[in-house]
This record gives sequence, C-alpha cells and structure tokens, in this order.
Amino acid sequence: MSTAKPKTFESSLEELERIVRELEQGELPLERSLELFEHGVKLSRECQDRLNQAERRIEILMRDNQGRSSVRPFEAENGADDSAGEDSV
Repeated sequence: MSTAKPKTFESSLEELERIVRELEQGELPLERSLELFEHGVKLSRECQDRLNQAERRIEILMRDNQGRSSVRPFEAENGADDSAGEDSV
C-alpha cells in the first residue's frame, strides 16, 4: 500500500498546465492523449474541490460576532476609481 502525500493545489495546477501544453502540441498518439486528458480532468476536479473548500473556510472566517455570514463584495485597497461598475445595479 502506498501512503503518498497528497499533492498541493499549486503542484496539481502545475501538472494540469503541463498536460494542457502537451495536448496542445498535438504530437501524441491517441491513447496517450486520452490518458493525459483523463488525468487532466481528474486534476481539474481536484483543484475545483480544493477551491470550493477554501471558499467555505473563508465564509466561516468572515462570519460576524453572532455567527451570521457577512458576505460582501471584494473592495480593492488601491483606491481605484469604480467607474467600470457604474452600469451594474
């Protein structure tokens, strides 16, 4: 039995990017392309799961003192003009 250490989000993402580059070159045999594609889909799902977990953790950390979620839009700290969002209601 293997007790391999789980990959980090960053290493999974790097591997996924490598797979995409290989597939985009289009020089692989069909079977190898399918193997890489299958592995890429698996990595993509793992990365998405990790992002979802991180989002849930952040939501917990952002609760107010009574345990209610206090979700608010991200505000840039650089004081940039918000004219790009004028059309939104």
